[in-house]
Amino acid sequence: TLGLSSKTIVIFTSDNGGLATREGANTPATINAPLREGKGWLYEGGVRVPLIVSWPGRTSPGVESSPCWSPDLFATIAELGGAGEPSAQDGVSLAGLLKGGNLPPDRSLYWHYPHYSNQGGRPGGAVRAGDWKLIEDYETRRRELFNVKKDPSESRNLAVAEPQKVEELAAKLDGWRKAVDAQMPTPNPEYSPNA
Repeated sequence: TLGLSSKTIVIFTSDNGGLATREGANTPATINAPLREGKGWLYEGGVRVPLIVSWPGRTSPGVESSPCWSPDLFATIAELGGAGEPSAQDGVSLAGLLKGGNLPPDRSLYWHYPHYSNQGGRPGGAVRAGDWKLIEDYETRRRELFNVKKDPSESRNLAVAEPQKVEELAAKLDGWRKAVDAQMPTPNPEYSPNA
């Protein structure tokens, strides 16, 4: 009635992928196929989510495949609202992308998950650079490498076949953790396994 829909930007997204494990009668599992796993995991089913933006008169219907992440939303909203880009931030503004432009070509996305999840996920980190994604298990130090464009279900670990790519991405992930002072898990001296 107030005509606000013609001048309102609506952003719809989620903080994690669909729940791929059953957590009781009121939380049934969802199917994230073809993506692997779901909430609580670093695989695509846990981190790839919808991002739907409606900006009447400014955006066109369609699907954009450029990867982005929730830290981009703060910078985007600030710029679209006329405040300009914040000086210190983790993300980049998507305003140009929404206007038909592109994101910077050399843009990496990072995840840090230093604990267990009740969905089965383990402490780990991940980096996505272009079509490549590296997942690192913090306990076992196991590394998995995937080309998420060719293999969105992350069914073929390429770590043995592509050791240089593994080392390149592992260095990026380690550098990012240091830059943001990511807190790493430490052993709990009070831990006592269930008998």
